Amino acid sequence: MAFSLDQFRLDGQTAIVTGVGARGNSIGRAFAHGLAAAGANVVVASRSDATVAVVEEIVATGGRALPAKVDITDPDSVRAMVAKAVSEFGGLDIIVNNAALMAELDFKPAIATSIEDWNRIMAVNVTGALNCAQAAAPQMRQRGGGRIVNILSSGAFPAASVYGVSKLALLGLTTTLAKELGRDGIAVNAIAPGMTASEAGLALTPPDSPYVKIAEAKAALRAFGEPDELVGALLLLCSAAGRWMTGQVLNVDGGIVLRP
Repeated sequence: MAFSLDQFRLDGQTAIVTGVGARGNSIGRAFAHGLAAAGANVVVASRSDATVAVVEEIVATGGRALPAKVDITDPDSVRAMVAKAVSEFGGLDIIVNNAALMAELDFKPAIATSIEDWNRIMAVNVTGALNCAQAAAPQMRQRGGGRIVNILSSGAFPAASVYGVSKLALLGLTTTLAKELGRDGIAVNAIAPGMTASEAGLALTPPDSPYVKIAEAKAALRAFGEPDELVGALLLLCSAAGRWMTGQVLNVDGGIVLRP
């Protein structure tokens, strides 16, 4: 089949994006808008009610979206979210596991992190993605395939914090699920963003922080990106344009992480 730009379209497909949250200029919000602009029905999910505003934005531009309140650490809550997507839109094709603990963390050294905090981070950043994949996969099989996209971090390469460890573990889950689900036509890939100029990103790494200065010196292109600059990678992984990709990580970080 000859390549066409139409292969990036998602018309008639249904996507869930977790972790959209209350922060206005967020990666989750950019993902939800990008998927809707490509024609997908979008379930905008978060543990808060703030998703309603994003849904209203999408509907105002002619898209189709609905809000869902979810606790991704609770399998029953996740199953209810997936059931809502299927009931409203007739099926599920895409899930973007974007929800994570990041800005909420104090980034203590691992050796000083309590096991309670360790378990909380892993429950959200790793187990939450597994809960979502387990709930979504049966629905995707019924559709003849689907796409799971996990959101990692450049901070996983190499991991130098508990947060980085959780994202490296999510990479392991990505490749494991890719192998297990590939014969069902379900592709599982990941995006590893660098420092983004989202509210959460700027709160964690303000422009005057020493870490930013190091990143600016290291980046091949530039250290900071906007949330919208991640959407192109997402559409590739979610659409027919990327149908021969699975088990891969796209580093979108201005060249901070350079890997073969």
